[in-house]
Amino acid sequence: MDRFELENTGLNGLFHIKPKPIGDNRGYFERLFCEKEFSSIGMEDKIVNINHSYTRAKGAIRGLHFQLPPYAEDKIVMCLKGAVYDVAVDNRRGSNTFLRWHAETLRGEDRNMLYIPKGFMHGFQALEEETEILYFTTAHYSKEYERGFRFDDPTVGIPWPLPVSETSERDKLLPLIDIGYDGVEI
Repeated sequence: MDRFELENTGLNGLFHIKPKPIGDNRGYFERLFCEKEFSSIGMEDKIVNINHSYTRAKGAIRGLHFQLPPYAEDKIVMCLKGAVYDVAVDNRRGSNTFLRWHAETLRGEDRNMLYIPKGFMHGFQALEEETEILYFTTAHYSKEYERGFRFDDPTVGIPWPLPVSETSERDKLLPLIDIGYDGVEI
């Protein structure tokens, strides 16, 4: 039995995932990951990390981050509590959707997820206080191979839904995309 609805977002390889919980009077059971089903959308590497992120302030932004090969990673992102405006930007050299972005509001009560393949930048803005997200990744973190661009990069032009309340010093110092930037080779 399929436990997910997998919907293409319009950016090649980026999928909206809606779990299909099984419920009764006690509550429900829900699968968060299925190797067989997710391989059908291109996720072939095994999950090596499960990360939990807590964001205290409404309006706070994290990102836009990515890792270069050989540490490029697929991600599955899910909001557990609160809500986020979750953004993925195609950063793949030669992609017909290069530097196009897709955003979804992920809410704890909805339990929907976003599958973000290798070569995409990722970031999010907390839409509520005390927001928590869970994300599964297929590569170990490598500071040496981590990269990013500013969340307010005019080349990408993401219209964040709230005024930015805060971001990290590291994210404030990320560069803007240079003219001639052609993405990452995946």
